Formats: sequence, C-alpha cells, structure tokens
Amino acid sequence: MRVATLFGITLSLAIGIGGVTLPVTEAVQLRDGTVYFVQPPKLVNARTTYKDVNVWGGTYYFTINLPENAGESLQKVTIAQREGTENIPYNLNDTRAFVGTSERKEFRLTLGPVTDERDTRTVTVNFDPPVTPGQTVTIALRPVSNPSFSGVYLLGVTAFPVGEKSHGQFLGFGRFQFYSNRNSWWFP
Repeated sequence: MRVATLFGITLSLAIGIGGVTLPVTEAVQLRDGTVYFVQPPKLVNARTTYKDVNVWGGTYYFTINLPENAGESLQKVTIAQREGTENIPYNLNDTRAFVGTSERKEFRLTLGPVTDERDTRTVTVNFDPPVTPGQTVTIALRPVSNPSFSGVYLLGVTAFPVGEKSHGQFLGFGRFQFYSNRNSWWFP
C-alpha cells in the first residue's frame, strides 16, 4: 500500500518573527482515501453509576482522550457489546457527551445521530461538529435498565476520525460487573 501522506511524522513550521515553532500533524490517508489517526485516542475510563442488576436510571460513562497529535478530529464512536448474558437496551435520546470526565464536566458537546444496531449490539454516537484534537471527552450512555442477569459485560469502544472513508481504531473494553441484588433478603 502506498501512503499519500507521511506516516506519523510531525512537521515543524517557523511562524513569524522570533522563530516560534508550532507542531503541525497531518492525518494519514491511504491511496484509496481511507483516513487514519496519526496518534489514536485512548479509552481513559469506563464506569457505571449502578452495579446491581435490574436497576433503572443508571448511566454508563466512557471517557476518551483525543491527543493533540491525533492528526484528525473525532467524528464518531461505536460502543459494541461483546460479552454479557443479555443484550442491553438503551435510551438513545438520553445520550449525552461533554468535554471532561464524569466527575469534572466542562461543557456539553452537540451530537449528531445516535443509532443502535441490535443485530451487532452496537451503539454509534456521532459528534456534530467533530471533536478537535487535544480534548478529553466523555460519552454518557443511558441503558433502559441494567441487565437482569449478573456477570461481566464487555463493551468495546472504537473511535473514527473525520472522513468519508475512515478507519476505526479499537480503544479497548469498558468492563462492567453487575451483581445480583446484594441488599435483597428472602423472608419465608
């Protein structure tokens, strides 16, 4: 394969009097038009507000760092359930995203369409406008309720740069452990 742009090279430009240099990073684009991140984002954290089964009103937070030298803005993120006894349904209209972490929300981001592909158990969150490099963003995904069955649920997170033909970068798994109601008591 031939690479149309330099692969992962940071160029320096001298700007103005005084020789101030600013790093400029270009996205990687293959000959067929596929766009890649130069430096991929990182899944910083994934957590849930409630860990018991059948709990309503929870939120699943996915925090992603898009580095300064990513080379391209973040267009969309997919969250795909890879493991778990049952499919988790979501309230897609309640999906939120913001700059910062779940503990330190800075400002809300505008989202494009948020879709759910039930066959592949994948939610797609589109940013409108795309997230620029150098930011930490958090997606707040709202399940209808936590699963009915206890166990480990793995949710794979993939980030896509801007481009008509963009290559998704798998960032890792959000691992959620749900427990049977620990506070329930059986009375004869």
